[in-house]
This record gives sequence, structure tokens and C-alpha cells, in this order.
Amino acid sequence: MEFKSVLLDEKAINRTLTRVAHEITEKNKGTENIILVGIKRRGVPIAQRIAFLIEQFEGVKVPVSSVDITLYRDDLTTLDDQPVLNNVNLGIDVRGKKVILVDDVLYTGRTARAAIDAIIDNGRPQMIQLAVLVDRGHRELPIRADYVGKNIPTSSKEMISVELLETDENDSVSIYEL
Repeated sequence: MEFKSVLLDEKAINRTLTRVAHEITEKNKGTENIILVGIKRRGVPIAQRIAFLIEQFEGVKVPVSSVDITLYRDDLTTLDDQPVLNNVNLGIDVRGKKVILVDDVLYTGRTARAAIDAIIDNGRPQMIQLAVLVDRGHRELPIRADYVGKNIPTSSKEMISVELLETDENDSVSIYEL
């Protein structure tokens, strides 16, 4: 794997998430009935950051939960035909809520689909929206993000790497050649 370049640094990630937080509140006409659900691993700290930003400019604390699906990293290797769901109890009532599903990278759509299944298994939300830091294209399922931090078209021979302070002690989005 060969490093190509840093696409987003810490400041760019902060600006991007601030814009996404504003878009979420604008599209939903405020924060009423909103729940943020981060896809483990890096979707969780991104969801927490978005909730913090919303609280800063709206003065409302938005609940944050997480969904744990074993990461089916089909951008790295083929582990299984379907992502494996673990611990599908979200610990929060989603019935009648606007669930904003949050992840770091949207690629084939399979991880998002598995997370949507897990959310629906916990109750019927009013709606589910998808927010991602990076959309790299190459969808295999008809899934599209409602909120995209950065569109980064890639080839199948490239990989997007997201590092976050909470998980990696650094904030950056980089691209690598496989």
C-alpha cells in the first residue's frame, strides 16, 4: 500500500463536520426527535462530534448511540457476503424518531444497509438519514448519503483511510494506492 496524499487535515475535518451538523439541523427544521447513531468504529466519534457541534449552536443535546456491525471492510478484503451484526440493542428507543446514521466512509453501501437493518430491528423510526465524512463512490446497493462531508471519487485500486483523535490519536483523511 503506497501513500498518495492527505485529503483532509484536522482543521478541514472540523470545518466539514460543522457544515454537516448545520445541514442536519436545517434539513430537519431543528433537533426535535433526532437521534445520532454512529456505526462502530469511527462513525461513533464522528456522531459524538456532530452532536457536540449541534449542542454548541442549537443549545440542545442530541442523543447519540452506536450500532456494532463487524466491519465488513469490503474496501480491504472480502470477509463474508453479508456484514455480521453484533449487539443489535442500540440502548435507545428509535420508534418515531429521526435517526441519523453516521459513518466515516461510504463505499459499496453494504455496511450502511446492515446498520439500517439493525436500527429497524430495534423499532420503526420515523425516518433514517445517512451522514458520512467521505463518499468515495462505487456503490453496489441503491444507498446514498443525505449528508456528505467530502465526495472523493476513487478507483478500485485506491483506499481511503480515516484517522480520528479518539481512535487513532490523529485527525486526517488520506488516500492510498493498493
